[in-house]
Amino acid sequence: MQTDAFQGLLLKGEKIIWWGQPAQGLLLTSRDWFLVPFSLLFAGFAIFWESSVLNATNSPAFMKLWGLPFLLAGLYLVIGRFLADAWARRGITYAVTDRRILIRRSAPFAKFTALTFEQLPSVNLIERSSGRGTIRFGQDQPAWSNHGFSGWSPAFDPTPQFLAIEDARRVFDHIQTTLSKRN
Repeated sequence: MQTDAFQGLLLKGEKIIWWGQPAQGLLLTSRDWFLVPFSLLFAGFAIFWESSVLNATNSPAFMKLWGLPFLLAGLYLVIGRFLADAWARRGITYAVTDRRILIRRSAPFAKFTALTFEQLPSVNLIERSSGRGTIRFGQDQPAWSNHGFSGWSPAFDPTPQFLAIEDARRVFDHIQTTLSKRN
């Protein structure tokens, strides 16, 4: 059972009510409607630039090297971000206890987040017809916010969330019921 991921992280007497993990493999989000075309254009231009400079007979070495970081960034945006996101999601475990919301991401991107029900900001559900969905604890960050590439990979989004979990409505309803009992 994956609840072992929270050994040593539970408060005295705290009980896990639900636990789960995000969807595995390739995960597309609503942001990808913008990000995929942009990344293809960016990578395409970087490839065009680098091939043009390499094929030119008199281009200086500086110009040949100038395009490499852009080429690498383009490749990351097209392919690497999906691989890094899938890899990070393999190590994420979520739990709802009788007191808190827990999110644990294992190494090499280790991070532990615990939110008590009293400190929960807004709780939002984004549900798909399959029943899989995302529960976000806080407002969505704009795509242009200053969080680096975290908005490009859902597993690194700075807003705490249960990303692409099964039976999201049931988990959301349980959280809402618990919140209403505490208010």
